[in-house]
Amino acid sequence: MDKVAVIDLGGQYAHLIARRLRELGVYSELVYPEEIIGSIEGYSAFVLSGGPSSVWEANHDQVAQKLIEENRPILGICYGHQLLAKVLSGKVGPSPKPEFGPTYVDIIKSEKIFAGFPSRIKVWMSHNDAVLEPPPGVEVSATSEGSPVAAMWIGNVYSVQWHPEVKHTTLGRELLDNWIKEAGLKREWRPSKLIDELIEYVKRMVGDSLAIAAVSGGVDSTVASVIAYKAIDDNLIPVLIDHGLHPEGEVERVREALTRLGIRLKVVDYSEEFLTALEGISDPEEKRKVFGRVYAEVFEEIARSTGAEYLIQGTIYPDVIESGGRRGADVIKSHHNVGGLPERFGLKLVEPLRMFYKDEVRAIGRLLGLPDELLYKQPIPGPALAVRVEGAITRRLVEIARRANAIVSEEVERYGYSRDLWQYFAVVTKSKATGVKGDKRAYGLVVAVRMVKSDDAMTAEVFKPDWSLLESIMRRITSEIPEVVRVVYDITSKPPATIEWE
Repeated sequence: MDKVAVIDLGGQYAHLIARRLRELGVYSELVYPEEIIGSIEGYSAFVLSGGPSSVWEANHDQVAQKLIEENRPILGICYGHQLLAKVLSGKVGPSPKPEFGPTYVDIIKSEKIFAGFPSRIKVWMSHNDAVLEPPPGVEVSATSEGSPVAAMWIGNVYSVQWHPEVKHTTLGRELLDNWIKEAGLKREWRPSKLIDELIEYVKRMVGDSLAIAAVSGGVDSTVASVIAYKAIDDNLIPVLIDHGLHPEGEVERVREALTRLGIRLKVVDYSEEFLTALEGISDPEEKRKVFGRVYAEVFEEIARSTGAEYLIQGTIYPDVIESGGRRGADVIKSHHNVGGLPERFGLKLVEPLRMFYKDEVRAIGRLLGLPDELLYKQPIPGPALAVRVEGAITRRLVEIARRANAIVSEEVERYGYSRDLWQYFAVVTKSKATGVKGDKRAYGLVVAVRMVKSDDAMTAEVFKPDWSLLESIMRRITSEIPEVVRVVYDITSKPPATIEWE
């Protein structure tokens, strides 16, 4: 089977490239630049990813030069495009007009990877430097205001300044599809091949030992638990921690859903420990760290009482990349199951879904036979309502967040929008506002409502609901929660925002 190595040069979307190629039927995986030199023979083609550095600051020339010398099919993207230009003796320098976000490029050669393309397309750019002059003998395929050489090719080496892997780029999938054809890659990859590999991975990691599965009720932890159950059967101890921060009715919903799947769930109540540890903490990163610490302590305690040596988690790739879990990636926010765990953790981690996105996990879950009610359940952050109270946590604010979130969920589902959305929730902000209740002045809380659409959580667009839905949510929140006097709607996409507030 042909395999593509996506060489991770530090870009936020590096893993997304591998995922897009798998969608097109070619197996691909992320590798670090220093790993590829000795393993070139194991791959049929290579992608040089984007990255945060200038090609004049980072030192990846050797990798690019080696691939060119080996005469292998190569696709350079963003930083990778500039790296290829530098190695091939083109001119790379500060862009005459740095480009960020939606940008128009002119296609000047509609062939090869641009076969069937119109003369102008809208793409997603993110760069300060640009290829200013092409290397000798290299064909320029596209140009833009800020990128005199926005795309180029020579032999079996192709590169583009923009990001074809993100959905904001017009014809990005088609560009990758054309590159697969030009590289002569066979499309033999199928997601169904994954399940046996994942089961074998868990078997190999755990062996005959006992393992705890950290269950939250979301699709990620459920799929990870089902895979682990198939791998080690009675050696699995599925555990749901009741930390006192779950949405309304969540613990019982999870218990019932997993019971129907044949998984005997153990629910342990540590709500007092979590709420006591979090009370009064206002910094969002500190909240996540504290939650992660208590989370680890609880599982270590359970491990001591059961003799378990391993912890199986439903960690997925957006958790890893936002927590700075890939080399060269910035820390956006520490997820409790990645950056929130203490350095010295007493259990060995097994994370079968670590390299996959949410919709890929849903596809795996569908192949495992999970019902839609679990597959399409909206994601809830690991620390749950702790990060839906902005600023210092108190028990009353957690209760207000719980009720406000329940109202948003009930109304979105009543209007029939739940399957259209990635997440929909309420945040109790630390702002206060003047209002009028019962003909008297009221000074109270401001609640923000957020609804977004996404495929993989790496990017998200704001949902534009019927006005009547927002009015209904506002009326219920302000009437059912005495402390709230104002409701606002968050219209920010990701980026620049994250999906959650904290």
